[in-house]
Amino acid sequence: MKTYMAGLQSTWADASMGIYDPDSPLSDSNGFRQDVLSALRELSIPVIRYPGGNFTATYHWLDGVGPVSQRPSRPELAWIGVETNRFGTDEFMKWCTELGTQPFLCLNFGTGTLDEALAWVEYCNGTQDTYYANLRRKNGRQEPYRVKYWALGNEVWGPWQVGQMTKEDYAKKAYQWAKALKLLDPSIELVLCGETGFSSWDVYTLKECVRWSMHDLGGSTTASLISMHSIHLYTGSEEHLPNVTAPLAAERAIQMASGFIDLARIENGVPHTVPRQLICFDEWNVWMPERAPGEKGAEEKYTLSDALAVGVWLNVFVRQSKLVGMANLAQNVNVIAPLMTTPEGVVKQTTWWPLWLFSRYMRGHLLAVNVRCTEYEGPTHPNWIRGTVQTPYLDVSATIDEKGLASMAVVNVHESKDFETQLEGVATDDVQVYHVGGENPKVVNTAEKTEVGLNESKWDGRGSFIFRKHSLYLLRWQT
Repeated sequence: MKTYMAGLQSTWADASMGIYDPDSPLSDSNGFRQDVLSALRELSIPVIRYPGGNFTATYHWLDGVGPVSQRPSRPELAWIGVETNRFGTDEFMKWCTELGTQPFLCLNFGTGTLDEALAWVEYCNGTQDTYYANLRRKNGRQEPYRVKYWALGNEVWGPWQVGQMTKEDYAKKAYQWAKALKLLDPSIELVLCGETGFSSWDVYTLKECVRWSMHDLGGSTTASLISMHSIHLYTGSEEHLPNVTAPLAAERAIQMASGFIDLARIENGVPHTVPRQLICFDEWNVWMPERAPGEKGAEEKYTLSDALAVGVWLNVFVRQSKLVGMANLAQNVNVIAPLMTTPEGVVKQTTWWPLWLFSRYMRGHLLAVNVRCTEYEGPTHPNWIRGTVQTPYLDVSATIDEKGLASMAVVNVHESKDFETQLEGVATDDVQVYHVGGENPKVVNTAEKTEVGLNESKWDGRGSFIFRKHSLYLLRWQT
């Protein structure tokens, strides 16, 4: 099976403080920070989710198109700020082109309307002589953007949302919107708004929306209104071992949500000819709001422990790639992000390095790995991890690409113990070794000092390999 599509999320805060900064000498004529673009290109990001996030619930896309001088500023209610609309749809599409990625747009299910959503799809994808397609042409873009991925709202279940809904109200609205949107553009793929993957919201919305109707789908036995089901989870703990094992909750969440998809398809009689819906984990990260409050910018200063947790997160996605269609780190710059901007340039936080390694090398097809090691048996966060999933000290995933290059990622989460291990199946004397580590799990990177970086070496494949304490390794060899 192929590995999942690993994307990022860009939000109002990213645009206003990181990727778009027309006053910076580091920006081009479009206002795009070139140092940020240069760094992000290293990740070969396939997709970026925009405009968020909680911001989506009061965002009206029409405010952000046309001459910039004529765009209205609006109150921003998610994080209590002002949206100038200087950076809108066309600017985001141009930025995606500069980055070499594709867009994933999230529809306003709070204060937005179906007419507004249809108009946005028409503006982005329309090819006919129609009003919003012509408006795009008037604004300087003749060809359609062909946006493939569209989210049916964001965290609509949350009490922090403008326009919070019950699961019953959301399911009704999402299904009707999906019908209309697919009538307008059958090529788009719609993402249902789930919760955590292990909630009654997920069960109910999937049951109501993952169904098949000859009328709704124009008689097709291979089409589906819903392509993916979104779930969100953030993990974090001040204690190292609960912090680095917390992402294993996401592994169980993926498995449970995938089971709910199967249940909906079975109970609703969805034919096997209709492609199976996948999980879209379109918000994930290490984030402790008490350490980096959202209302104060959520500018996390990530530790080595957090970087190892991100490594475990990424291992989870690789291991569950059969079930995951997309996973988007939230966010990409400044806000709980691997990159921080300063007036002089960018700072690569500790969490940058696992993202860099996985993005470059953990591609292709999943390899099965048998791991035998001791297990962490202490407290976990969330508590239900204990007794639900295993928490080994060595967390592992492996892939093989089209050229026969195998890559194995191993996170040793132990605070104080190295593990000397026999690596059966590595039949070569030329193994490239990448190592991310630091003096202790609490060290951070700053503009003044880099405590956590990437070290490269070679291993001859003989004897045992030592996985050092609190470290991430990626081993790569030709099979």
